[in-house]
Amino acid sequence: MNQITPRSHSSASSLAAVLADPRLAAEVAAQLDTVTITTKGGRKATGALAKPARKGPAILLIHEWWGLNDQIKAVAAEFAAQGYLALACDVYEGKVTNDPGKAGAFMEALDAAKAMDTLTSWADWLRKSPDGNGKLATIGWCMGGGLSLSCSVATPVDATVVYYGRVNHPEAELAKLKGPVLGQFADKDGWINHAMVDPFAASMKKLGKRLELHWYDADHAFANPTGHNYDQKDAQVAWDRTLKFLKANL
Repeated sequence: MNQITPRSHSSASSLAAVLADPRLAAEVAAQLDTVTITTKGGRKATGALAKPARKGPAILLIHEWWGLNDQIKAVAAEFAAQGYLALACDVYEGKVTNDPGKAGAFMEALDAAKAMDTLTSWADWLRKSPDGNGKLATIGWCMGGGLSLSCSVATPVDATVVYYGRVNHPEAELAKLKGPVLGQFADKDGWINHAMVDPFAASMKKLGKRLELHWYDADHAFANPTGHNYDQKDAQVAWDRTLKFLKANL
């Protein structure tokens, strides 16, 4: 098992430089170990594991509609450098693309029940891992952001991070949340917008659930340096907020 070198702090700009360069992202991704489990539903699931130098809280990373690519693996490596046991899971069962048309088709074809079986099984695995301390957070971007919240509804976790993901759950489902939620959204996003997020925020307040909500003057996927909507300043702020939120709640 490869261990990721710890760092006292992290700059989103340095992480972005890795994520934006396919060669650098591939080099970092190669440090992770491929791990496989049998899910609660009897299926095989794989993920990329980044182990910290010392035992720490666990983070389950959920990819965008592109699939489990080197960029998401590199983020897992960065979390490990921050002291977290980080598992980048694969809900596409090996399918990865950089073509938006194919990515959309992959997302539309995703079996929600199978995806949740995969996510909750990994959550259980991470909670019980001898390399973790029993604490667990989920984090996801875009499609993965929505799945991050869905996973936290389906199984208790200590913290949830949603980057511009679907949050239109009924109150009865949100009532199942155990830990606080950090939501990072973009004002120019035409899909994950105020019409979706504002009722979610109202439901969370009504239920007495802890929600830290931030809006950025940016568009969907503003934190992804490989995309056209990348906003370096907002990505930096969002990353700093993510690290602060996780440190406070894990």
